[in-house]
Formats: sequence, structure tokens, C-alpha cells
Amino acid sequence: MAADSHPTEKTVTGAVNTGHTLHLAEKIVLSVFLAAIIVLTVLGNLLVMVALCKDRQLRKKKTNYFIVSLAFADLLVALVVMPFAAIELTTGSWRYGKTCCLIRTSLDVLLTTASILHLCCIALDRYYAICCQPLVYRNKMTPIRVALMLGGCWIIPSIISFLPILQSWNTIGIEDIIKERELSLAANETYCIFLVNGPYALVCSAVAFYVPLGLMALAYQRIYVTAMAHARHIGTLHRAGSAPEQQAGPDQQGTSRIKVETKAAKTLAVIMGCFCLCWAPFFLTNVVDPFIHYSVPWQVWTAWLWLGYINSGLNPFLYAFLNRAFRRAFLVILCCGDERYVRQGSFGPSRPYPASVNGTSVALRLVFQPSPGQSDNGQRFLSSELESQESLGTT
Repeated sequence: MAADSHPTEKTVTGAVNTGHTLHLAEKIVLSVFLAAIIVLTVLGNLLVMVALCKDRQLRKKKTNYFIVSLAFADLLVALVVMPFAAIELTTGSWRYGKTCCLIRTSLDVLLTTASILHLCCIALDRYYAICCQPLVYRNKMTPIRVALMLGGCWIIPSIISFLPILQSWNTIGIEDIIKERELSLAANETYCIFLVNGPYALVCSAVAFYVPLGLMALAYQRIYVTAMAHARHIGTLHRAGSAPEQQAGPDQQGTSRIKVETKAAKTLAVIMGCFCLCWAPFFLTNVVDPFIHYSVPWQVWTAWLWLGYINSGLNPFLYAFLNRAFRRAFLVILCCGDERYVRQGSFGPSRPYPASVNGTSVALRLVFQPSPGQSDNGQRFLSSELESQESLGTT
């Protein structure tokens, strides 16, 4: 919920000021619901971070650091942002002073924007891993570039959050509206009011949502097309009887691979759908509100705001729980190191090649197997392919 989320959130708060009250039963139900969201978000993202710390194999994959950095951002959202928003919503007032309000708002903008930018980086990483050759992927996603991308995920949100908010750039031109709202509040109540002018709403919404959304849509569209093209090609090869046979029959292998590719494509649709469902309503409203004289009802702002927060709880399930390597690490943690779930190691020569890696098939490359004289090069090529893509598997 990036930069604008707060503006709205505080608009929500400002509206709450105008007479919003909850009955005791409503407060209890709402408190339980919001607490459940916060607890699940904390536990899910903590599990992702602990898994990377305890599993050596996960630490070897540089791309997993995008997922863990995302988990850290979402964890901070649950620990720093959500509790204050929940207290403010249930009590109908802000009890921590103006300075704390500005800091809380800045952190909200920073952390939610960081979360969204991490999702964009994960989409770009998957695009290079799935749609490009291994050497291209390695050249694009070097450790230095990964570190720069991770740094950008935190530096860019800092620039559009603390700097303009603490300097009051977001209030230029709307000082009278803010003062009017402050005067309309009850004298014995305080509120964390945060409104933004049109330019700030447009710039921050573009940086925090619309540009990342465009990049994610392009990346996942290319991944989807690649996965489905692989599935159709594999089906054609098996119908023609020209695909390599493994332990199972050709028909069974072809059917299995097509199912895996289809599942991977559907997974991408779910990831993109959840992201849009959680964030699009908020950012659409955030851009429109300054141009309709800040007339969006506080109830609408509250609903869209918490829908965006919920995305931080969904991310561990979408980006880590769907990953086979992370799932295995989770089982080890949750089952207290039960040996049945200990990782058996990475792909080895004795293990049959998987039907799909990271939602894209290696089968097309296996069809054109190297000649005996080129077997070493072919093995290195396949090893590179598996290494560059295994960490994002969706089987």
C-alpha cells in the first residue's frame, strides 16, 4: 500500500473522526478479525525467514533472497503498521501524538511500497530464469545486481515516504482542507489525519503500484506464454513419438508434463490475480480522491487499506509455500527436524530429470540431447539450467 495508502488511511482516520463509533460487540469481532490477520502474517513471514537461516541449500540460491527480503518487509508491516491501524480503527482515535503519526505514516508508505517492489523484482527474476537461456540469466542476475535490486526495493520507498511526508510536501495546496478537518473534530479527541495533494498521489501511486504492476504483467505474460508453448510443443512431440522416453511411457510422460506446465501457468495467474485484487482498489481510489475533493467515504478507505495489508499475509503462501524447496524446509522446522523431511540434496545424476523446473519445462532442451562427444557440455548446460531455476519451483 505504498505512499498513497497512508494518505488514504489517514483520510479514513479523518473520516472516523467525524463521528465513527463501534458498539462493544462490533469492537470485539473486529479486534479478533484484525488480530488474526496480524498473527497469521507474522507467523507466515517468520517461517520463511527462519527457513532460509536454517537451510543451507536455500541460502545457496541467490534468488531466494528476494523472497526472504519480501518476507522481512511484510513482517515489519505486520509488526509496525498493522497494530497501530487496528487500534486506531477499533478505538476511533489516535493516542500517540502528531510526531508519532508522521513516523507511522512514513513507515506505512515505506514498508508497503517495499513489499510491492519486491514482488516486481521476483517477477523479473522469474522472467529471466524461465524465458532466457541459462547464460543470459546468469549474466543478468549476478550477485551484485541482485544486491542492487534489493537495495532499490528499500531506498526508493524511503525517498517517497519519509522525505516528502516529514517535509509536508504532500500537503502543499491543501492546507485549508486539512485545517478544516482538524477543526471539525471533537476537541477532546486526536486523530492521525493524512491527506495528499494530486501531484503526490499521482507520483507515489505510479512508483509504488502502477509501474511495478506493468512490469509484473509483462513478465508474467511472457512466462505464461512460454509455459503454454512448452506444454503444446511437448504434447506435439509425444503424439509424433519423437520425445525421449524416461522411466514411464511416452503417453504418460507427455500428459504429466502438460499438467505440470498448465499448473505452473495457473499459479502465475493466481499470483497476479491476488496482487491486483489486494492493491488495485486502493490505488485507484487513492488517485481519484484528490480530484473529487476528498469525498471518498472512510469506510471505503478502510476496506481497501486492509485489503492491501492482507496481501502481506498472502505473500508467504504465494511465493514461498508454493516453492518445493521452501516447503521441505518448513516441514523440517515444523516437525522439529524429523529425518523423513530432511533434504536429500540437489539434483544428481542418478535422479531422473524433472518434468518442470520453476513452472517451465526443461523437456524441450532434453529433446535435442547432445551427441556422445558433447555429453559433458550438455550436462553442464542442464546443470546450469537446473541451478538457475530450481529455487523458484512450483510443483
